[in-house]
Amino acid sequence: MTGFCNSVDQWIGYLDAYTLQQLQQRPAPDSWSLGQVYQHLISDTRFYTEQMEAAMATDEHADCAMTPEAAALFAVNSFPNKPLANPFNDIHLQQPESKEQLRRQLTGIREKVCQLFKNASIRKGKTLHPGFQYFNAAEWLQFADMHLRHHLWQKEKIDKAILQA
Repeated sequence: MTGFCNSVDQWIGYLDAYTLQQLQQRPAPDSWSLGQVYQHLISDTRFYTEQMEAAMATDEHADCAMTPEAAALFAVNSFPNKPLANPFNDIHLQQPESKEQLRRQLTGIREKVCQLFKNASIRKGKTLHPGFQYFNAAEWLQFADMHLRHHLWQKEKIDKAILQA
């Protein structure tokens, strides 16, 4: 759980370096602003947290496996540092209302995950990922951390565009 908490804390800490205007600035018309990246991370991590909770509450699908592609990502504990096709991504993702909103939402997610794993049950259930098949709660946690770290390349790319403008 340490990796996940460190990743969330890192994203929270980055907020101090930006104005709301910078967070909402798109580097190009067809790309996300950094604020939209935050919104994406919050939305997806909430979904992962719901899956952790559901997996902890059941023994269903305990024998089901993740795809070989997912197993390869888990083996190296990361996604490639490049854009990945995701049919659920929306270029028109809402901009954040404030830095505090983002900070509050990320802090809430971190606290929820800490609470889940503090009270971890002995259940061995798994839930279905839309593209990678079945993950247990610990795998969802690792996936969430991998996802948070994956978007650091995108943050760096946006930083170059908006901070040099």
